[in-house]
Amino acid sequence: MADDFEDHCWQDVVSADVLDIYSHYIRKTFVGPSPALLAIDLYELAYQGGPKPVAELHRTYPSSCGENAFAAIEPTKKLFAAARAAGIPVFYTTQDVQPDGAPTRVNATRRRNVPRDPALYAIRSDFKPQAGDVIVPKQRASGFYGTPLLAHLTQLGVQTVIVCGESTSGCVRASSVDAYSNGFHVVIVEECCYDRSLLSHKVNLFDLHHKYADVMRVGEVVSHLEALAVKKAS
Repeated sequence: MADDFEDHCWQDVVSADVLDIYSHYIRKTFVGPSPALLAIDLYELAYQGGPKPVAELHRTYPSSCGENAFAAIEPTKKLFAAARAAGIPVFYTTQDVQPDGAPTRVNATRRRNVPRDPALYAIRSDFKPQAGDVIVPKQRASGFYGTPLLAHLTQLGVQTVIVCGESTSGCVRASSVDAYSNGFHVVIVEECCYDRSLLSHKVNLFDLHHKYADVMRVGEVVSHLEALAVKKAS
């Protein structure tokens, strides 16, 4: 039994009786073989309004994750640095903003349409794509739905997908479940994901961790990637 399996951000919102119900999921978590980094929607839209509480921003910037997005910048930079040093493939997703490329938005809810300004869907400069990286435009929540992402990963022999980005309850969750459904070992880096709501962030990480993915701390994942870099250099 892994004693640290529940040592994550959801401890203050998930009760002891619920932890007991989910106890049969306890296992040893790990970064699997042949990993790739999948960065979900690290675009400017999520950072609008600056590092302020989302409650102060949402009326002007309804898609901003505010201070939650900014808190994830430094951990995510460490993750990117380790991934690049290890030489693993790096993929980004972003919104497809081609004027004639997207079908009409599905209106099952009263969710507001967001602007389609390409500048808002540019990857933030902290995580600027480099030569050899792949940017995958998407029209729905999952980075796999209607995109060539699966083909890219398959051709490269990827077996493990390391996920970071936003939002935890939306595109990160959808992409992680699809990665799992397509047979990949999924690792979600806790400090490198974020959401507008901390409650939603924590509950979704809890659920994903127990069903579809290994939620791991950034230090654990970086240590694994550093070991890969050493092995590659030797």
